Amino acid sequence: MENAAYPEGVCAEAGAISAMVVAGGRRIQGILVVGTGAQWVTPCGGCRQKIREFAAPHTPVWVANADRIQARLTLEALLPHSFGPNHLSPPKDTA
Repeated sequence: MENAAYPEGVCAEAGAISAMVVAGGRRIQGILVVGTGAQWVTPCGGCRQKIREFAAPHTPVWVANADRIQARLTLEALLPHSFGPNHLSPPKDTA
C-alpha cells in the first residue's frame, strides 16, 4: 500500500530549525512554509513535532505558494494535543 509517509528525509523546516539552533536561537516565533501548486503545503508530521520542540502551541504557521500567503494557522491546529518539552519536566513537589 502506498501512502504519503515516505521515509523522512531532510525537510526545509528541519534544516531551518537546525540553523536556528546553531546560531543560538531556542524559540520559533513563527514559521512560513512555501510550496508550489494550488493545495496548501503544510509541514509533514515529523516536522510538526520538530517545530513543537521549539514553539508554543499558539505559534503562527503561515502557508504560502509563490504568489501569496494562503492560510495562517497555529501549531496547535496542525498538531492538536501535542507532546512537548513541558511533558519531560520532572513533577513538581506538591507537599
